[in-house]
Amino acid sequence: MKIVLREFTQLELEDLVRDLGYEPYRARQIFRWIYEKNIDSIDMMSDIPQELRSRLKEKVYIGHLDIIQRLQSQDGTEKFLLSLEDGEKVESVLIPEDKRLTLCISTQAGCAMGCTFCFTAKGGLTRNLKTWEITGQYLEVQKVTGRRITNIVFMGMGEPLANYKNVVKAIGILTHPAGPRIGSRKITLSTSGLIPGIIKLGQSGFNINLAISLNATTDMERNLLMPVNRKYPLSQLIHTLKNYPLPPGRRISIEYVMIKDINSSINDAHRLARLLKGIRCKINLIPFNPFPGTAYRAPTEKHIHQFQEIVANHGYSVFIRKSRGADIMA
Repeated sequence: MKIVLREFTQLELEDLVRDLGYEPYRARQIFRWIYEKNIDSIDMMSDIPQELRSRLKEKVYIGHLDIIQRLQSQDGTEKFLLSLEDGEKVESVLIPEDKRLTLCISTQAGCAMGCTFCFTAKGGLTRNLKTWEITGQYLEVQKVTGRRITNIVFMGMGEPLANYKNVVKAIGILTHPAGPRIGSRKITLSTSGLIPGIIKLGQSGFNINLAISLNATTDMERNLLMPVNRKYPLSQLIHTLKNYPLPPGRRISIEYVMIKDINSSINDAHRLARLLKGIRCKINLIPFNPFPGTAYRAPTEKHIHQFQEIVANHGYSVFIRKSRGADIMA
């Protein structure tokens, strides 16, 4: 059975070409063809000997995700629906902003976290994505748009830290100097709070940005919104964040989806400020974006600004994130 070539790191490719009787430098060439030149066929590797190309084709194939739908929002945001080889589907969202072009990548088909404010959670989890299906979203979207993607956020379908091994391998490929060369400062991973994964990520050496989907200031509120809190309650999560090894000048992003009459009171604002004391962080307030079948609503704009002002007065950098791509459910 053939293996997908996009699943290989450069070191793994070196082992492959050695087994085929060729020098390791051929692996570096192949790696560049796959990830830098983003080719569709092994035959396009013009500086690779014909014999090696033929032997590669006996063992591997490049791998391809099909973009089956592309929707563009009025604000320039684009949503891509990609079909995987087994027929499962995932979404990626491309967000243009100033000089940045950010791709929001999925890490699972569906999601098992069950967050009640999240549309993806309604369908449950189908499976983890393979490494090449994660990096493939970047490769396919960049190819079809013809634009250089500058930033990656693991905030699409699924919980990235529940697919830790494949996600970290994908980060290694995306940041590799012979591949996409995306800087660690331009990659952000968002988690609902899987503490063992957060600790492992901090020890990984990649130094990417960490975002925490917090969304509540008490265990009662967070249990309602995010079932993961029953296993990893706020006190444990906050302790983990206080001990997270941040590089100099970096901060953890605290994502806080604001829902009317649930987590957006004046008391919540004051509790949030106290809860995060001692953590180098910035806070992103995200007005809830309604979807079909939900009873949740966003607070008024006045209420959101009041919440922001209270938290900011405690010395935090607090931003209100505008909803992007609402007209295409992105």
